[in-house]
Amino acid sequence: KFGNVYLAREKQSKFILALKVLFKTQLEEAGVEHQLRREVEIQSHLRHPNILRLYGYFHDVTRVYLILEYAPRGEVYKELQKLTKFDEQRTATYITELADALSYCHSKSVIHRDIKPENLLLGSNGELKIADFGWSVHAPSSRRTTLCGTLDYLPPEMIEGRTHDEKVDIWSLGVLCYEFLVGKPPFEAETYQETYRAISKVEFKFPPFVTEGARDLISKLLKHNPFCRLPLKDVLLHPWITANSTKMPNSRKSDVAAPSRTQS
Repeated sequence: KFGNVYLAREKQSKFILALKVLFKTQLEEAGVEHQLRREVEIQSHLRHPNILRLYGYFHDVTRVYLILEYAPRGEVYKELQKLTKFDEQRTATYITELADALSYCHSKSVIHRDIKPENLLLGSNGELKIADFGWSVHAPSSRRTTLCGTLDYLPPEMIEGRTHDEKVDIWSLGVLCYEFLVGKPPFEAETYQETYRAISKVEFKFPPFVTEGARDLISKLLKHNPFCRLPLKDVLLHPWITANSTKMPNSRKSDVAAPSRTQS
């Protein structure tokens, strides 16, 4: 919204990266400087294979430049538009990567709050990367945020203006899992009011082709009461995920014992 993204190369190392150039006047007019500061502060400290790296930033009189990891395969959103929907393997793999990355964020007390296909990019091996931390905060948050853009991914507690914590991201994971398999979000409706009502009442239907396992997972994530939502560690162990995902989550790789030096 506030600038352009360029493909760039660092002269000495020839390292390829993305340069996000933002205009200070636009940021000031929209009153989002604090949001940008927070985004830089949060994202620059996160190190996870499924989170886009923010290497640093600099600025001049008129612009701010963010130095970002380059994700060559582009937005998940465009991929979804092209294919209309994803199969179970791809969906379960993306959900594994997301749940693992969110679990890492939550361990650092970071809530993302804006998980949607437009904010997810794909790395060179097709791995998912959470890219935009513009709405992220440190948990818990009672701040009423201006609900901008689409309501589709927001949980009941946020649209109803209640205090929210990291469990908002678990709700978004359920919405995303549904959208990946079906091709549109579960609460999509003609008007803002209808979407609002459907989210508040957690009213959605599965098309007949959605399998039992996927229905079970999505239903366990889309719970009105945040405390009833399936914890991320259990998402990674859900039978539908383990049967379909081609990825082992990062957090579980460390559980697999590496061969000791004497063995190797």
